[in-house]
Amino acid sequence: MMKRLLLTTIGLVALAIGPAMAADMAVKAPPPAPIIPIYNWTGFYIGGNGGWAQNHNCVDFLDAAGVAFASGCRDRSGGVIGGQLGYRWQSSQWVFGLEAQGDWADLSNQRVSLINPALSTRTKTSAIGLFTGQIGYAWNASLFYVKGGAAVTDNRFSVLENAFGTELVAQSATRWGGTVGVGWEYGFAPNWSAGIEYDHLFMGHRNNSFTAPPALAGFVNDRITQDVDMLTVRVNYRFGNYGSPVVARY
Repeated sequence: MMKRLLLTTIGLVALAIGPAMAADMAVKAPPPAPIIPIYNWTGFYIGGNGGWAQNHNCVDFLDAAGVAFASGCRDRSGGVIGGQLGYRWQSSQWVFGLEAQGDWADLSNQRVSLINPALSTRTKTSAIGLFTGQIGYAWNASLFYVKGGAAVTDNRFSVLENAFGTELVAQSATRWGGTVGVGWEYGFAPNWSAGIEYDHLFMGHRNNSFTAPPALAGFVNDRITQDVDMLTVRVNYRFGNYGSPVVARY
C-alpha cells in the first residue's frame, strides 16, 4: 500500500513539473531574414556615349519678296561621340533626373540644287547638345526611362559651284529646338552602369541671310528645316554608395 502511494505521488509531481520545465526551455529563434542589397540610382553621375545619328535637312531659297523656292531635302547619317553628366533621385521604384549631354558629330550632306543645276548646297552638323529631364522606373539594377527638353545644334550651310567645287557663300548658325527620347540602363557593377538611348531632335526651320547675295542671282535668304535622330550606347559612373541594404519580406 505504501509503495503504491509513493509511486502515485511521484507521478503526480512529474505531471506538474513537466509543463513548467517545457515552458522554461529556450525556444529556437527563426533564422534571420536575408539582407539583399538593392541598387540605388540616386546620385551625381558622369559618363561617355557614342553611336550613330541621321540628319534630315530641307533647303528653301527666298527672294527679296520672301517667296520660297524649294531646293530639295536630303538625309545623311554619321557618327557621334561625346559625354554626359547629371543627377538622379530615386523614390521607391521611380527615378527622376536632370542631364546635360554634348556630342561631336560628323553629319554632312551635299546635293545639286533644284533651282540651279550649276550649284550645289551642302549642310553640315558638327555638334549636338541636349538639356533634358528624365522620369524612369527601376527594377533593382535595371532602369527604363523617358526624357525630354531642349536641343541645340551647330551647323554650317554652303553654296558651291559644281565645276570646281568652289564655295560661293556660307553661313554658320547655332539652332535651338526640342528633343524627346527613351532609354534603358543597367547597373553591371558597383557604381557603373551601361545602356542604350534613342533621341529625336525637332529643330524646326530657320531663315538666314547670305553675306554675298549676288552669287545666288537674287536670292537673299535661305530657310533650312532640320530634324535629327540619334542612337547611342552610354556608360556612366555614379558617385556614392552602390546600394542600400534592405530586409527581404516573405
